[in-house]
Parts: sequence; C-alpha cells; structure tokens
Amino acid sequence: MVTYERELPGVPMRGDSAHEDYERELSVHHRNALLAVLRGLASVPGTDAMRQMTVQGDDRPLWQGHDRFQGALGTLVVRAVARHGAALSVHVPDFDAGVEHTLNALRSLPDGPVTAIHGDLVPPNIHTDAAGRPVAVLDFGFYTTAGDLAFEAAVTAAVWDMYGPYAQEHTSELTRVFAQELGYAPAVLTVYQAAYALTTYDLFGLDDSDGHFRWCAELLCHNTVFNAQVS
Repeated sequence: MVTYERELPGVPMRGDSAHEDYERELSVHHRNALLAVLRGLASVPGTDAMRQMTVQGDDRPLWQGHDRFQGALGTLVVRAVARHGAALSVHVPDFDAGVEHTLNALRSLPDGPVTAIHGDLVPPNIHTDAAGRPVAVLDFGFYTTAGDLAFEAAVTAAVWDMYGPYAQEHTSELTRVFAQELGYAPAVLTVYQAAYALTTYDLFGLDDSDGHFRWCAELLCHNTVFNAQVS
C-alpha cells in the first residue's frame, strides 16, 4: 500500500458528508476554494495521454473512437447503462426515456476548450492551508480524463455534499454559483450531472443499500434534463 496524503501540504478541506453533517449555509471560503480549484484545472490543457485514460468501471479509453468529449461521454453512458441499468431502473421512474433525454442533451452541447478533468473533487480530496486556500488536489484516477471543464464543475457541485440533510440544496446552490462565476448555462451542468450518475451508479453496489447507488438514483429523480417532458 502507498499513501501520499501526508506528503502534501495542507489538510483536507473537510470530512466526507457520509461521516459528518454539513451546515445548511455554504461558507464563503469553501465556495471560493472550490472555484479556485476549478479555475486552476481550467488552466491545464487536455493532452493525448489524458485521452487514453479509462474511467473507473469501464474497459477502454474514454475518448476511443471520438474527437469530442460530449460524444465520448454519451458512448460511455450507453455502455454503463448496458452493464446494470435494469437495477437502476427499479429506483428511477421512466428510466429509458430519461437516458434518451440525457443522450440527446449531450449530443447538443457545444464544443469548448478541452482541459484536465479530475472527476472526484469531494472535499477530502482538496487540501487547504490555515487561511482556507487550496494548496493540493489528490486522488486523481476515479474519473480523470481530458474534457469539458463544465463537467468538472457539474460533478463538483453534486459531490460536495452527497449524504447530508441539505445535500439537494447544496447541489442546487453550487450549480448556480459555478454557472454564474464560470460562465456556463445551468442546463449544461445539469446534463453533465445526469451523465455522471448514469456512469458511476454501479461502481460500489447494485441496490439502494449502497450509498453511492442510492445517491445516483436520487440525483436522477430530481434532474430536470433526465426528467424533461418532450411534447
């Protein structure tokens, strides 16, 4: 076993929401630290080596056969749903229609700069100093690739508080803040949040006894793109 947390400066921004309840009001220094990390990643161009990486649960490079991140992500959604989508559909109404809504929305997203994507910016993976400034990011590899930074912003907004009593409020607020501060349409972030849930739901368990599976199902049930009404 190898660990490197103790070799990095700072301390985890805070504990995981599975183990401590988060306050209802988001602190300014937490919000600013998240924005600083997202802006830092935006300054790192995506590389061919990053495009060769797989994401957890999949068996091939994410970008294989694609020249657009949105297309690569859509293909990943199809593969991930084919794995165990039947188990998820038990907990998510109108599942097949929701998957199709998500795929259509991904196809319609515009191209943008391709940057480094961490893909798992939960609070323990960000170290901050005594003043609350981010000084290190760790645990790359869960969903690390090259891609649209809007995806990173969307996922970060969703995973900040996954299990606390105000989780949905925090996701909504951070989605709004990141859209405003980073210049994204809120609907773009919502599309990416649905795609993230559809591609990670089965990585730790296959029913609602697993926290991550349950969280993905709940995210999809409240996602306005996944549940879009098509006339």
